[in-house]
Amino acid sequence: MNRAAQKNTTTGEIRPRPAYRDRNVLRWLVAYSASLLGDGIYFVALAWAANSVASPAEVGIVMAMGSIPRAVLMLGGGVVADRFGPRAVVLGSDALRCLVILAVAAALVFSSPGLWVLIAVALVFGVVDALFLPAVGALPPRITEPSEVVRLQSMVMLAGRLSRTTAPPIAGMAMGLGGSAAAFALAGALFCLSLALLWAVRIGSLPADDTIKDAAPATPTTPWRDLVEGLTYIRRHKVIGPLVLSGAMSQFGIIAPLTVGLVLLCDQRGWGAGGMGWISGVFGVGTTSMALLLTVRGRLPRAGMVQNVSLVVASAGIAAIGLVPSLPGAVAVALLSGLASGVCGGLAVSLIQTATDRAYLGRVSSVMALTGVGIAPLAYPLFGVLTEFTGTAPLYVAGGALSALGATIGLASRAVRGAELPEVRA
Repeated sequence: MNRAAQKNTTTGEIRPRPAYRDRNVLRWLVAYSASLLGDGIYFVALAWAANSVASPAEVGIVMAMGSIPRAVLMLGGGVVADRFGPRAVVLGSDALRCLVILAVAAALVFSSPGLWVLIAVALVFGVVDALFLPAVGALPPRITEPSEVVRLQSMVMLAGRLSRTTAPPIAGMAMGLGGSAAAFALAGALFCLSLALLWAVRIGSLPADDTIKDAAPATPTTPWRDLVEGLTYIRRHKVIGPLVLSGAMSQFGIIAPLTVGLVLLCDQRGWGAGGMGWISGVFGVGTTSMALLLTVRGRLPRAGMVQNVSLVVASAGIAAIGLVPSLPGAVAVALLSGLASGVCGGLAVSLIQTATDRAYLGRVSSVMALTGVGIAPLAYPLFGVLTEFTGTAPLYVAGGALSALGATIGLASRAVRGAELPEVRA
C-alpha cells in the first residue's frame, strides 16, 4: 500500500493522500523542477560561452548539436528505462550531467574552451537527455496512486512554466557575477540537488501483472525487439495510440505559431516585442490557471471527451490569433486558447499514463518526448520558409487546422471518447 495513504476515520476507508500533500511526491517534484531549472540555465550559459569564441552561425550550430542525439536516441532511451528501471536511469543520467557541467565550469575558470569542446558538451548533454526524459516521464505513475496522476501532471506543468520563466534571468544574474563559469556551476549545483532528492524518492513496486510481464522472458529479447514491441503496443492500444498520434499532430501544428510565429506576426502587424509578450504571457496565464484547477480538483468527468473538445477550442484559438487584426483581440483569443490548452494537455498525459501497462511506461514516455522535443521543433524552419510565400496568417490557420485534425482522431475513437481517469477519493 502507498505509504502516503490516509484513513477516513468515519468510514474506515484507506485512501491515497492528495499528491500536493504527499512528501514523497513533493520531493520528486522539487527534484524535477531543479533539473528543469538547471537545463534552462545550462542552455543560456552554453549560448553565451559559444558566443565568446564563435561566430553567430557557429553559435547556432553549437545550440543545435544537442537536439541531434536527443531525437535519434530518444526511443532507445525508453527501451533502456523499461529494461533497467526508470529510477536507475534517472539517477545515472543526472549524475553524469552533474559531472559534465561542473567540469565545463572548471574548464572555463582555468582556460577558454574552444568551439569543439562546447560542441562535444552539447552532444553529450543531448545523449544524456535521450536517457533522462523517457525515464523521468515513466516515474509519476510509480510514485503516486493512479487517481492522483492528473494532479501530479498538473504540478509538473506548473513546474515547467516556472522553470522556463525564471531560468533566463537567473542565468543572467549568475553570468553578471562570474561569467559563463558561474552559470555552468549553478546549473551543475542544481543537477546535484536534483540527484540528491531523487535518491531519496521512494519508487513503488510494479503490480503483480506488470511484474510478470517484466520478468525475464522464456526467450532472450534484444533492445530492437523491445523497441518494436513498445511501438506495436502503442499502435494497437485503443486509447494510447490515438492520443499519442493526436498529441504529435497538435504539437507540430501549434508549437511554431506560439514561438517563431509570434515574432514574425507581431513584427508584420506592428505590435512589436510588447505585443509578443502580451500574447505569449496571457497564453501562459491560461495554461497555468488550468494546471492549478486540475491540481486542486484532481479529476474531470468524461476526461476523454473533454480532452478532445478542449483541443478543438485550443486549435481554433491558435488559428484565430493569426486572423484577428487588433492586438487586444489577439490577446483575448490567446487567453482562451491557453485555458483550453491547459485542460487538454494535462488530461492527455494523465489518460495515457494511467492507461499504460507499467512495463511499457518508458517506451511510451519516449515516444511522447520524441514528438515534443524531436519532431515538433522541425516546424520552426518550415514556418519561417513558408512565411516568405504565404505570410503568417495562412500558416496560423494551417497550424490550427492540423492540431484540430489531431483532435478528430481522438473524437473518432469510441475508446478515447469514453476514457475516464480513476476516481479521486476525497
